[in-house]
Amino acid sequence: MRFENGLIFVNGRFVPGGFSVENGRFAHVLADAADAESVDLHGAQVIPGLVDVHTHGNSGADFSDGDYDGLVKMAGYLAKNGVTSFAPASMTLPYDTLETAFRTAVRLHKTAPAGCARLLGIQMEGPFFSEKKKGAQNAAYLRLPDYEAFARLYDAAEGLLRIADVAPELAGAVDFTRRAAEKCTVSVAHTDASYEEAAAVFDAGATHLTHLFNAMPGIHHRHPGPIGAASERENVTAELICDGHHVHPSAVRMAFKLFPGRICLISDALRCCGMPDGQYTLGGQDVFLSGGVARLADGTIAGSAADLYACMRSAVAFGIPAEQAVLSATAIPAREIGRQGETGIIADGLPADFVVCGEALERRAVYLGGKLL
Repeated sequence: MRFENGLIFVNGRFVPGGFSVENGRFAHVLADAADAESVDLHGAQVIPGLVDVHTHGNSGADFSDGDYDGLVKMAGYLAKNGVTSFAPASMTLPYDTLETAFRTAVRLHKTAPAGCARLLGIQMEGPFFSEKKKGAQNAAYLRLPDYEAFARLYDAAEGLLRIADVAPELAGAVDFTRRAAEKCTVSVAHTDASYEEAAAVFDAGATHLTHLFNAMPGIHHRHPGPIGAASERENVTAELICDGHHVHPSAVRMAFKLFPGRICLISDALRCCGMPDGQYTLGGQDVFLSGGVARLADGTIAGSAADLYACMRSAVAFGIPAEQAVLSATAIPAREIGRQGETGIIADGLPADFVVCGEALERRAVYLGGKLL
């Protein structure tokens, strides 16, 4: 099938042209080709399917439940909302619980049910965190960095564990980072680290910063903290929750300036995403969703109730150029889980996962493997 007369997002910009889909993969992107069956896009924009590398759940399901049917429900919801690849994030929980969840992720990755977003990684968010900046993580299960425990979970994930989080100020964090970075991306997260402590972990091999501004010290001119240490290292990419609640629009614009070409938009969505206001759970704790904001009983803001597509559009509404917002929701997150060249871009030979959208990125249609959902 040939898709013609569109604005195709290639190499960071929208280019007039078309592409073909052959055996579920892109072909003849921006090249002339004939096909007996064609679709006239009438000038619509086409972007790659989004890649969310930090989402906990939606539709009443949570990755950490370790429930296959729930994970299928999550993946189906993501795909319908334009997120065609994802790496679910775990929580601070007992190791056995995490192992069950990781093995369930492996099962979904291997079975790849029709109509479901592709599970291409896992983010291990916890338990190596600071109690002071635990946010919505369960303090009962916090642990010091433990490479052997990480290695056990890495093996259980059969190579799918792509991001492992750690607080730099914890004893053993530097050594853990040095060893874990040989296997996956290491991210600084849920931390009260000083600039010097964060810098030591980045220098040991960490290249990622989990949900920038959230669960970490703010920037102070005498104490720049982990944000300062990350921003001046060009190999460090920062996640950003752009749901309109976690980060002020001005701080969103600041983030894109502090980390040019290095912002990875995430949803950090919870099981309440796509659900009505009410009471839910996260990591064994009650979460209350009201007016689009999810909070713990003590008022602490938890993850979000927005999907990544909504977050990407919010970034544009806050003043981020559409091209940069799309990159930050597609190619950049794909790179962070080592899937660059596999997803997040429109190029010959890659799975034909894409979204047809309007000028304001309003979603019109989602294709997964070249098939309309």
